[in-house]
Amino acid sequence: MKTIFAAMLATTAFVGAAQAQDITEFNIGILGGENAQDRLNNHECLKNYTEETLGVPAKLFAPADYNGVIQGLLGGTIDMAWLGASAYAAIYLSDPEAVEPALVKVNMDGTIGYYSIGFARKDSGVTSLDDMEGKVFAFGDPNSTSGYLIPAVEIPQYKDGITMESGDYFKEVKFVGGHEQTIVAVNNGDVDAGVTWADGQGNWEDGYNSGSLRKAVDAGLIDMNDLVEIWRSKEIPEGPIVLRKGLPADVKEKMTALVQNMYETDKDCTYNISAGESLGFKPITHDNYLSIIAARQSQSN
Repeated sequence: MKTIFAAMLATTAFVGAAQAQDITEFNIGILGGENAQDRLNNHECLKNYTEETLGVPAKLFAPADYNGVIQGLLGGTIDMAWLGASAYAAIYLSDPEAVEPALVKVNMDGTIGYYSIGFARKDSGVTSLDDMEGKVFAFGDPNSTSGYLIPAVEIPQYKDGITMESGDYFKEVKFVGGHEQTIVAVNNGDVDAGVTWADGQGNWEDGYNSGSLRKAVDAGLIDMNDLVEIWRSKEIPEGPIVLRKGLPADVKEKMTALVQNMYETDKDCTYNISAGESLGFKPITHDNYLSIIAARQSQSN
């Protein structure tokens, strides 16, 4: 199937080049979540397919933080990225004409949601937020949906007295840079607990079906039997793959079709770019993110 797909793309590459004459390259941004080299390796297949589809060079960008991708999309130096819902909201609130949602990851049961998962080491004695008073709580990135925005809204609702200010209920609310950094910090005992993202489906021992815990298990960074879930958010709408609005229409159509068909043509590449097991990607619209945009706006006021 991969060979047939590659051959099909190769035969249309010259047509793609002619139709995509308004662009000379295509730049793909990759949000944080794991170390930069792993992110680049996992997306190499998408880079290659993009070049075959559009007939122009493609480049991958893996900035150190979420804001690097956000600013790249706002500035027009990045053409496509899979964003968290909060990062999409940040871009929309800054410039509604910068990007448009195209696709969303589909879970193994057909849903398009995921969860912010609070977790700690099993031997820490922490089993819930009740045990976190006076302890250090790690979060990934201020622009992460599951790594900060949703926890910042929902955790204070757990019970009276909890705030997201260091020194109130928690000894310290600490940003460590990303999902992988949070997982490593908790696993190493550098912090008492942290939050990351997962689809919440499948087995805990596997790191669920998809998400940062699954990627950490795949990379051999953690043994899930050493960890315990201490909190879970309400379901969050999965973030969109977005395309820069200023791209030529045919480029947007080709890239949307490429990723939407990836599950049928290359399941290994789909696994890599969707952070684990999924059914690939399907179309999504701006209206799916109105609640996250409102939450992001309320946090900035």
